[in-house]
Amino acid sequence: MSDIKFYKEKHLPLEMHKVRIVQKLNLLPIEKRLENISKAGNNTFLLRNKDVYLDMLTDSGTNAMSDRQLGAMMIADDSYAGSETFYRMEKAVQNFFGKEYFLPAHQGRACEHILAKSLVKEGDVVPMNYHFTTTKTHINLQGGRVEELYKDKAIELVSDEPFKGDMDLVKLENLINEVGAEHIPFVRIEMGTNLIGGQPVSLQNVEDVSSICKKYNIPLMIDASLITDNLYFNKVREERCKDMSIHEIALAISKCADIIYFSARKLGSAKGGGIVVDSKEYFDNMKELIPVYEGFLTYGGMSTREMEAVAIGLEEACDIDMISHGPEFIEEFGRILQEYNIPIVTPTGGLGLHINAREFVGHVKETEFQSAALASAIYIVSGARGMERGTLSEEKNPDGSEHIASCELVRLALPRRVFTLSQIRYIADRLAWLYDNRHLIGGLRFTEEPKVMRFFIGRLEPTSDWQEKLVAKFKEDFGDSL
Repeated sequence: MSDIKFYKEKHLPLEMHKVRIVQKLNLLPIEKRLENISKAGNNTFLLRNKDVYLDMLTDSGTNAMSDRQLGAMMIADDSYAGSETFYRMEKAVQNFFGKEYFLPAHQGRACEHILAKSLVKEGDVVPMNYHFTTTKTHINLQGGRVEELYKDKAIELVSDEPFKGDMDLVKLENLINEVGAEHIPFVRIEMGTNLIGGQPVSLQNVEDVSSICKKYNIPLMIDASLITDNLYFNKVREERCKDMSIHEIALAISKCADIIYFSARKLGSAKGGGIVVDSKEYFDNMKELIPVYEGFLTYGGMSTREMEAVAIGLEEACDIDMISHGPEFIEEFGRILQEYNIPIVTPTGGLGLHINAREFVGHVKETEFQSAALASAIYIVSGARGMERGTLSEEKNPDGSEHIASCELVRLALPRRVFTLSQIRYIADRLAWLYDNRHLIGGLRFTEEPKVMRFFIGRLEPTSDWQEKLVAKFKEDFGDSL
């Protein structure tokens, strides 16, 4: 009898789908990539997608739809008002979350706008486990402010903490007692925390936060845009959830919340969003704003075809094979990078792989936007477009100085069912080369700096000729290779 062999790839993540439609990609020469990033003001948001090989900017609206979703789009009812498509989507939302009232909106930040306008007033304080850029901006525009109440371990980038997205319960009660419950319109939990590595929140923490909110009569709001990744982590990391179905976990989370909103560009793998509540009072207070800012109550700014796709996408979000794809491929990506000693956030979370730019390019000044500089360098050497998630994504301090981010990250998103393992291995190989030559990377400075959410449309330039030196070294090592 031969010995049993245990191979290196015994935990290889498997695609539980087959590819039947493909799109052509371009991998431009490195000189052209340098030209492109310069024209884009070293802002990966401003790159043209035709010039990108692997678009790892975001998973928002870029996940691959299933055959069932594409088929459903063909039966859309295009009526302006009273569309049957809306009622199919409404039923799917009600089933997924177990709540009665649904208000449609064209995406997640549209929901945030409606919620902030309805609930936040001058001087209010909104506690959350971690902020998201657009959420914070909408609250600030209404005269409120955000207080982040994450646990200290949340920003320990290398750890084995399974739920870094959990809210600190002691900090929450202390803040309520400090500012007064009457000045807190809601407590917000983001599942999971986008800006610190897609880190999940435990069901237990949601229940504990809900208990505190009920004690002080404060609504609990959940941003469920990334909930499918979170549900996967609840299932595999939280002992009490291991015998629960994905839908049972979703309902248990939803039961704790007074208000839920989501971007269907993430949850549902299509384009749209919505607000879900049990309270008719909340529903009535917000429904008048939907026709003003979004569209009529039975489409909310969404295409009916997209609404049909969202309805099916919510059904598929209860399928462990579908929701495991992202986290498992991200984990494998992280494993490969760790073999090269590249600093990443651990444990890996959802949405994408997060590189610790503060450690990767620690020689670059924090005020010269380490994460943005690294994102530019990654595009130059690989053609992959990632996203800065650091100081550039913060707003300046009142005195005009830079507000240095608690975490300085580059996110390489892995939209579901889009990339292959060979593509992941390609970008890992280029990152390994870049890490070995990281001393060549320099900083960036603004040439055009918007006052609000500057990371979207701001333009920057290198503080030296470091990009040309990076290209020269790449060509020296790779020759004419792309």
